[in-house]
Amino acid sequence: MKRDDRYQRDIKRKRCRRRAAIEPIIGHLKIDLRFPETSSKVLHAGDIINLLMSVWAWNMAKWMRPAVLFLFALIFRLKRVLRNTKTELFHTINRWKRFLGDFAESRNQTLRTFSELTN
Repeated sequence: MKRDDRYQRDIKRKRCRRRAAIEPIIGHLKIDLRFPETSSKVLHAGDIINLLMSVWAWNMAKWMRPAVLFLFALIFRLKRVLRNTKTELFHTINRWKRFLGDFAESRNQTLRTFSELTN
């Protein structure tokens, strides 16, 4: 109305935008989930249950998309970290094997030299 102040007009605009965003969703729910085409305002128990289940399914699908994407991103990131860790661990083990092998070889060589000197 013309007598509304700016605050009241902004509230009405927000409500109107919200309703405009919800109406297509309700239309899709009606068509996709086969809501009964009733002209009366009376809903039977089965209609109410169907309505609640379909709205629950819609919301669950809406909430599951980001959750599934997050889980996939987490899994792939963990795979990458584990692959890098496995590679680094493999290289570290090989370095230690080489070091210990060289150490054992030099020890054996020292023992051979010492035994030759004593004989």
